[in-house]
Amino acid sequence: MIETLDLILPLEASEDEAAWKAAAAKKLGVPASRVTGVRLLKHSLDARQRAVKVQLRLEVAVDEPLPEEVNPAWSAPALPRDAKTAVIVGCGPAGMFAALRCLERGIKPIVLERGKDASARRFDLAPILRQGVVIEDSNYCFGEGGAGTFSDGKLYTRATKRGPVARVYEILVAHGAPQRILTDAHPHIGSNLLPNVVKAMRASILEAGGEVRFQAKVVDFILDGDRLRGVVTADGEEITGDAVILATGHSARDIYRLLAEKKILLERKPFAVGVRIEHPQPFIDAEQYHLKKDEARPDLLPAARYAVATKIDDRGVHSFCMCPGGFIVPASTENDEVVVNGMSLARRDSPFANSGLVVTVEPEDTDSFAKEHGVLSGIAYQKALEVAAKQAGGGGQVAPGQRVADFLVGKVSADLPKTSYFPGGKSSPLHEILPKGIVRRMQTGLKLFDRKIRGYAGKEALLLGFETRTSSPVRIPRRDDTLEHPEVHGLYPCGEGAGYAGGIVSAALDGMRVAEAL
Repeated sequence: MIETLDLILPLEASEDEAAWKAAAAKKLGVPASRVTGVRLLKHSLDARQRAVKVQLRLEVAVDEPLPEEVNPAWSAPALPRDAKTAVIVGCGPAGMFAALRCLERGIKPIVLERGKDASARRFDLAPILRQGVVIEDSNYCFGEGGAGTFSDGKLYTRATKRGPVARVYEILVAHGAPQRILTDAHPHIGSNLLPNVVKAMRASILEAGGEVRFQAKVVDFILDGDRLRGVVTADGEEITGDAVILATGHSARDIYRLLAEKKILLERKPFAVGVRIEHPQPFIDAEQYHLKKDEARPDLLPAARYAVATKIDDRGVHSFCMCPGGFIVPASTENDEVVVNGMSLARRDSPFANSGLVVTVEPEDTDSFAKEHGVLSGIAYQKALEVAAKQAGGGGQVAPGQRVADFLVGKVSADLPKTSYFPGGKSSPLHEILPKGIVRRMQTGLKLFDRKIRGYAGKEALLLGFETRTSSPVRIPRRDDTLEHPEVHGLYPCGEGAGYAGGIVSAALDGMRVAEAL
């Protein structure tokens, strides 16, 4: 007999397979000796009470062996000689998973990435961290694997209705991601491990007959009436195909401008802006795990996370991309701006916890930019904040900062607490730089969140500006049935940059879905 059981165990027994067997036997009403095998299917924490419990889903065998476990794998059939070709612009999760799905379906992908491969890209992070100099096509946003490669690798998603989330995890594991992402309720790879995963995925694309080209920045489209035939790269090469999958991510603003110049239909959409808020990780641990004063987090517990959200005057105020045991990093893509983001390594062992704290921006909130920028008004709104952050920081990638307690009363901080942000912060009046509607809602939200997590708005909490790249302010529309642009045949908008995803997994799912439609 093979059964799937949901069990709740105390923390101290949660890693003990003998305890799993004993609990499974008790639930099934059989002697423990008859339980011949157990296998973990899902692992999550319940920290709502003082005593943390662990929720396990187990596959349990009684009186027979467990079925042999099949390790995740990826393969594709040989491409036919007359294979159709898909030009894929962008080598982030949407583009890479689209390429893999194309190969599974007998279509040859040609992946064009403006940035460098993951190994070379790593070296281009040093100038932005140490000298404050952005290499504009190779940074935390651009390059192999997209923004997630060096800014976290967080896989948790609510996009379960968009496609086979489990298959995304399996493909990642088949390319070297830790097996635990298949069972963790909030899976995470980490920025130190993810580069090798994306390099392995690239190897699979190449071995199956696809192409991946780096430093191949797309600067023009090849249009034949209402059909997109291909693209032109910065070195003048024309690359044509049977279709173009546009998976450029939310920071490729030149692509939005190119679309607008070509009169290709775009739409404004909501997005969110705000700051990174940072606390000492022990403070978050103590609040979330109900620890006593000076009590250390048990070794079996990971660095604690949190999520906060509310709605104030018809606009959402919420945490975004929370990074336990993480670092704040510079996510600028041009040298006249400062943008911050968050990331964690696999071990999540930094002494700091950070999260985006952002407010929803509706299209009408950017109307003051619409006369000059039209449908790209949201991008202009973002850019204005990023330039203001650069000016307030005073140089390089130094970020403007303020203690939360001072932000709430509209006072410049006399000093700033220690931070994980390597370029550092400069005390600045964030309450004056941010739009008034954003400030008012953030202040109200912080007070509400301080009631949920006592001390959240305390003296050690730091705000750094600005978090502006939460999602694209622009949507590239597509048909519901074919996923093709409604006016331009052969153009398949895809992923986060097109407005159809919001993270690694949802972008990967959208890439697979678009390739399937193609």
